[in-house]
Amino acid sequence: MLSAFTNCLKIPELRNRIFFTVALIFIARVGANIPLPGIDSQPLQDFMDKQAESSGGSLLGFYNMFTGGALLNGALFALGIMPYISASIIMQLMGAVFPTLARLQQEGEPGRQKISQYTRYLT
Repeated sequence: MLSAFTNCLKIPELRNRIFFTVALIFIARVGANIPLPGIDSQPLQDFMDKQAESSGGSLLGFYNMFTGGALLNGALFALGIMPYISASIIMQLMGAVFPTLARLQQEGEPGRQKISQYTRYLT
């Protein structure tokens, strides 16, 4: 198994992809542990404890589990990609309501790029 890994590192493109992936994972883990300035995690902990006691578990506790505890720490990367996913869903729903966005969806590549730009703004 070790020889297979060393063989993977001999291929330049594969080696670059492996190192890039490891670097992104490292950055994500570090960002999940850097607290935002001005955020005190103790009131957040108290709030989540109260929620868990009153309902036998909480949605915030569940989300905190998925963020690896970053939400409880008030970390830099606590939200992850959730804002982008929510903005994307909202833009898709708005396309059904507003005729201008519906036309953009049907225009093909230029329309899709414009909707993607609007999604990033909404994020």
